[in-house]
Amino acid sequence: MLQKLEEVKKRYLELVDKLSDPSIINNREEFVKISQEKSQLEEIVNLYDRYSETLSKIESAKELLREESDPELKDLAREELESLEEEREKLEREIKLLLLPRDKNDERNVIMEIRSGTGGEEAALFAADLFRMYSRYAERKGWNVEILSSNRTGLGGFKEVIMLISGKGAYSRLKYEGGVHRVQRVPVTESQGRIHTSAVSVAVLPEAEEVDVQINPDDLIIETFRASGHGGQHVNKTESAVRITHKPTGIVVSCQDERSQLQNKIKAMKILRARLMERARLEQEEKIGEERRQQVKSGDRSDKIRTYNFPQNRVTDHRIGLTLYKLDSILDGDLDEIIDALITHFQAEALANLET
Repeated sequence: MLQKLEEVKKRYLELVDKLSDPSIINNREEFVKISQEKSQLEEIVNLYDRYSETLSKIESAKELLREESDPELKDLAREELESLEEEREKLEREIKLLLLPRDKNDERNVIMEIRSGTGGEEAALFAADLFRMYSRYAERKGWNVEILSSNRTGLGGFKEVIMLISGKGAYSRLKYEGGVHRVQRVPVTESQGRIHTSAVSVAVLPEAEEVDVQINPDDLIIETFRASGHGGQHVNKTESAVRITHKPTGIVVSCQDERSQLQNKIKAMKILRARLMERARLEQEEKIGEERRQQVKSGDRSDKIRTYNFPQNRVTDHRIGLTLYKLDSILDGDLDEIIDALITHFQAEALANLET
């Protein structure tokens, strides 16, 4: 760890020197790039300086214990050494977290896909609940939400809704939300008051830029058709809806929410780029033998990461064994307690893997 920290500090000092170089100052693009890298390293360098200072103080306290004969001074030295050892452990934990490989997608926007699974109309209604939950969470964070594609049901649910969530750190906070979400409640369609279990799948993809994914126009089949609303009635008389098929992968994306064919095409391409980037990431992981943490499995009730139990006002995240009895506020977007716990859990896992 110390060797890695020395390398980081050496790089940081190189960047500081570069920022005073007139040729760099006059090159705005290079200056911004170097400033950003320096900023990313600053926190860990400051921690390393505090860590080095703490190690020095520990050595001084140990030396005092060895050489001092006065019992009172020895007691003071022991107390100081105990406090310094606690500080050292705390700094080591913080440094190890910062030394973990950064997810290059953490600062990206998010394309979130919510689809109803087992449970018919009740699953579609819960998909709408999750859409509102993530929209409210985004609102609390000051992020923007834009629907890219949706397929509504007659009762106001969603068979599928795809949205773009834009804001600083959106992917870093939402990336663990992918998976099957299970709901237990009495559906509005249930006349006898029986509790039903339904499931909705959520996929969380980092938004891909054009530079991230090169798409050959010859690989696309672009079709237009008339957009339709609830029950199949036509909502316009022009072919504004767009369906794009990526021939090499067979991925199909449809958008019909906008009145403009061009706007639907732009949104469809956003979704296609995100899916292609995710596909490339998974293929790369497969090549190096990593296991994929599946986000959207079968959509079956048993294949779950989280359960929302309405009769008990309870939410349980099965990956970390966390249960909270405040379902109403969670569905209103109060997700930080769950997300913070997930981040802590997966960081701890990454640290354990780093140390083995």
